[in-house]
Amino acid sequence: MSLSRISTIVAVCVAAQLAHPLVASGGELEEVVTVFEHELPNSPGKKLVALVVNYGPGGKSDAHTHAKSAFIYARVLSGSIRSKVNDEDEKVYKVGEQFFELPGSKHKVSENASTTEPASLLAVFIVEAGDEPLTSAEK
Repeated sequence: MSLSRISTIVAVCVAAQLAHPLVASGGELEEVVTVFEHELPNSPGKKLVALVVNYGPGGKSDAHTHAKSAFIYARVLSGSIRSKVNDEDEKVYKVGEQFFELPGSKHKVSENASTTEPASLLAVFIVEAGDEPLTSAEK
């Protein structure tokens, strides 16, 4: 499967998610929906995983790390997301803005920047197959 084909599949999955969003609400911190997962044929042992993270108003994720091999690209799909990775400054990202996490990063803050509107982001992982779990809460 070509990278172009994978990009098209991920784009279709995201478009479907935007057309019928699953929004966390009612006290839920977050809702994570896997929209795509496939091994990369041109990178043996690696896979691409795309997740949509939905936050209700005031929703957030606990501080966390990801699988040790994971490179993560994140793009805000709706609302605004407050994020802090490693020792970088905390920043609010708006629709269409993106950030990335290098392998071994600590995601100290990931939350909806609004207490009145929902927010969502697309997180695309390039990770070694079998490197699980994708996300672990900080202890």
